[in-house]
Amino acid sequence: MPVEFLGIAATGDGSETTPRSTAAFDRDYTLRLARAHEDHGWDRVLFAYGAGSPEPAAAAAFLASRLDRLQILLAHRPNVSYPTFAAKTFATLDQISDGRLTVHFITGGSDHEQQREGDFLSKDERYERTREYIGIVKKAWTSREPFDHEGTHYRFNDFVSDVFPVQQPRPGVSFGGSSEAAYAAGGAEADVYCLWGEPLARTAEQIERVKAAARAAGRTDVPRIQVAFRPIIAPTEELAWEKAHRTVAVIKARRESGELVRRGRPLGAATPENTGSQRLIEIAEAGERYDRALWTPTAAATGGAGNSNALVGTPETVAQALLDYYDLGVDILSARGYHLLDDAIDFGRHVIPIVREEVAKRDAAKAAEAAARAERDRHQLIAVQA
Repeated sequence: MPVEFLGIAATGDGSETTPRSTAAFDRDYTLRLARAHEDHGWDRVLFAYGAGSPEPAAAAAFLASRLDRLQILLAHRPNVSYPTFAAKTFATLDQISDGRLTVHFITGGSDHEQQREGDFLSKDERYERTREYIGIVKKAWTSREPFDHEGTHYRFNDFVSDVFPVQQPRPGVSFGGSSEAAYAAGGAEADVYCLWGEPLARTAEQIERVKAAARAAGRTDVPRIQVAFRPIIAPTEELAWEKAHRTVAVIKARRESGELVRRGRPLGAATPENTGSQRLIEIAEAGERYDRALWTPTAAATGGAGNSNALVGTPETVAQALLDYYDLGVDILSARGYHLLDDAIDFGRHVIPIVREEVAKRDAAKAAEAAARAERDRHQLIAVQA
C-alpha cells in the first residue's frame, strides 16, 4: 500500500526548544515552511488548532492559494462553529485547494482549553457532539436536497449548501484519541484514525481497537492509520543521541524557567486529562527506550503534551523504525522536528526517500507473491479438471 508523510504547517517558528521569533501568524514563514515540505517529498501538512492561535482555515486558504501540490489536514473543534457553517467553510477550502483538503475533527482533551472558548460540556458529551457534528458535515457535503436535523446537540430545518467540495463524494475525515469514547466515534466516522507514537506492541493493540470499533459500527471497511513522532536524526548514532539529550535538556530548562507555555498554562504543570497523554506518561515511566528507536524522555519532559515521543538515530535507523510501523498497517507517518524548518528539510532529504524505496520493494514483493499464488491456483484447477 502507498505511504504518506504528514508534516506541520506552523504559522510561527517557535517550538518546545526554540522561542518564537516571528509573529503568531507570519505570512512569509508560513509559506516558507510549507514550501520546504512540498519541495522535499512530504504529502501534506497539518494546520493545528489552539484556542488563542491563528484561525487555521484562513491560514490554510492562504497556503492553498499559493502552492499547487501540498495537501492540507485542517484541525477543527466542533465547539467553535455550527456544523452547517463549518461544512460550507470546508467545501470552499476544498475548492480553493482544488481537492486537497482533509478535515481533522478534535473533540478536546482538556476542560480548561475547551472552556477558553465557551465549551463546558463533559468529555463524554463532547464525543457525542463530535459524532453528531461529523454526520451533519458529511450530509451537508453530499446532499443536493434540503434536509432537516434534530439531534442531541443540533437542530435545524431545510438546509442545503450552494457550495460543494471538489472531492467526490466528499473530503476525508480524520479523527484521533485513545479512550473508549474516541475509538467508538472514530471507528464509526473516520477515514483516517490518528495515534501518537507508542511502542509497536501497544500501537498494534490500538489498531485492533480501531478495527473492532469500525466493525461494531457496522462498517465493512476500516480507517487508515496515522501515527505521529518527533524524529531526532544525525549522521551517526552517537551524534543523534547527543542531539536527543540536548533537546530534552533544553525542554526541561525552558519548562522549569516558566518559559514553556502551552495553551495558556506552563507545560507539564498538571496531570493531563486526556487518555492519550496519560498513556504517553505511563509508557515513559515504564522505560526510556523501546523497539528500534522510540525514545520517551521527550514526552516525559512535556508531561505527555501531544505528539511528543521521539525516534532517535541516523536517517537509516529512523527510516527502518518507521517501516516497522508500516508493517503493522500504518500508512500515514506524521513527523515534526524541534527546529521546524531545518528538520522538515533534513527529514525530507534523508528519511522519506529510504522509506518510500523500501515500501516500493515490499509492495513489489507482495504483488509478485500474489501473482505466483494465482498462477499456482490456476495450475491446480487445470489439474483437477483434467
